[in-house]
Amino acid sequence: MKVLIADDDPVYCRMFSALLGREYELVFANDGGEAWDFLNENPLLRLAILDWQMPIFTGVELCKKIRSVPELENIYLLIATARNDLDDVVTGFNAGANDFVVKPFHAQELLARVRVGQRIVELQTALSGQVQELKTALAKVNQLQGLLPICSYCKRIRDDNDYWQQLETYFGEHSAAIFSHGICPDCYEKFMLPEIRELRSKQ
Repeated sequence: MKVLIADDDPVYCRMFSALLGREYELVFANDGGEAWDFLNENPLLRLAILDWQMPIFTGVELCKKIRSVPELENIYLLIATARNDLDDVVTGFNAGANDFVVKPFHAQELLARVRVGQRIVELQTALSGQVQELKTALAKVNQLQGLLPICSYCKRIRDDNDYWQQLETYFGEHSAAIFSHGICPDCYEKFMLPEIRELRSKQ
């Protein structure tokens, strides 16, 4: 997973690289403006660590800007800061941060918080895929609820490609229905019984 690190302190950038570089592909931004430009150019990025105090845009300001853009709404934002007062924590969360790590941070805590962010992102991605599958299924259901052109003689259905299909073939492709063939009483009387009688008469 690619992770954006926005921090203007070269010492902390080296620490992030040493602690996270083995598990993640890291991209560094030296200030909030550079981070903002990168995120807009890479809207599929899903995890970022933002320093609270940095030039152009602070981490909190950057959180607010990110949350104002629908294309970036799914990114997981972790603020790195030396502030740990309750008011600061509330300010960060209200700005749109998902989590905090306090500087100077412990290596295991940083890695654990980033891994939590990764798991949440992966769950969101899986859920998004399931939602898309559900939308596709509902679209097929809606299609079945619409007007279906059917031949009044052979009872075949015309599909979207102007091809006439057997009824069971069409419904099998557009729904989860499984067909089993049988004979209704009327057809038994009309078709099968005369054949049975004819066969018996020949015996």
